[in-house]
Amino acid sequence: REVPDQPQPRSTHRPTMAAPSTPQVLLLLMALHTAIACQRPHDDNLPWNSLRLLHAMASNSTQPCQDQQPPFFSDALRNSHNPQQAAHTALRILQNLFHTLSSNHIPQQWDNQARHDLLNSLQHYIQHLQQCLPAHRMHFKSHGPYNIMLNVNRYFRRIHDFLRIHHHSDCAWDHVRLEADLCFQHVDTLFQQMK
Repeated sequence: REVPDQPQPRSTHRPTMAAPSTPQVLLLLMALHTAIACQRPHDDNLPWNSLRLLHAMASNSTQPCQDQQPPFFSDALRNSHNPQQAAHTALRILQNLFHTLSSNHIPQQWDNQARHDLLNSLQHYIQHLQQCLPAHRMHFKSHGPYNIMLNVNRYFRRIHDFLRIHHHSDCAWDHVRLEADLCFQHVDTLFQQMK
């Protein structure tokens, strides 16, 4: 006798996804941690702590010489249109500040411990930003970010030329300290744009 068509029981077997291996999970967790940490700087106080150290470093400085005109912070450096561009600009400024303030020609009356603390702080933050940014160079549709990086480099080249022309005098260094002050204020603005 024929059995009428009965519905076949549905298969309870569903395709399963393979469990990720431990290294894959760790890589994902590290990527997630980095992404979250890079959404905003982990220490919003860096620019203000740096300003404090900068002032402590040069607290015994003379007043700026009136006959020397310092290079001025470029308005072109103030415009960052997205968080990644702001991060790249902040990184380039901090790298250049580190290079400039690492000079062997700084005034003798500057406080070495405050300078050392400032350089350590800068280095720590540079490493943090480098970790957050992609390994490859920025690729934007416009040349804006590239021009900003050129402007940052040109600005610091002018600072180095200014120091050289004035024979790394105390007065020239005091002007550079004032420019560094402006840089840290601008880096604070860039950090706000990274959020």
